[in-house]
Amino acid sequence: LSFSRPVYQVIGKIKSSLGKALKKKTADTFLTIGFLNGFLPCGLVYMALLGAIAMGTAVEGSLYMILFGLGTVPLMTTAVYLSGILKDSSKRRIRKLIPVFVVIIGLLFILRGMGLGIPYVSPKPMVEMVSTELECH
Repeated sequence: LSFSRPVYQVIGKIKSSLGKALKKKTADTFLTIGFLNGFLPCGLVYMALLGAIAMGTAVEGSLYMILFGLGTVPLMTTAVYLSGILKDSSKRRIRKLIPVFVVIIGLLFILRGMGLGIPYVSPKPMVEMVSTELECH
């Protein structure tokens, strides 16, 4: 308990300063909060981390994560601008469709992992053939 108290105090200060920053509603505040939001973990980040680990070297893994981060910028920017344009009824429909898309993507990942030979969905696993023939003369 004595160890966790300072951690909770720091988290509380960060939360209160972010709350004050959100009330300002200026462009630099939103940029800062959006940048800090990128450090929050989510399922896609965990998947990207696994992909980066699988790259083999620290340099390739770092490049993988940098490109993943840069790849999220256009979509997140679009989401921010669309949220201001869309009506509440459209937002509710989108919220209802999100779990459906999550299930569909999960099923696609499962199908892809099964290696059933379905073009563009579940390609056959690549098998390397090694021939070891010895010839004696």
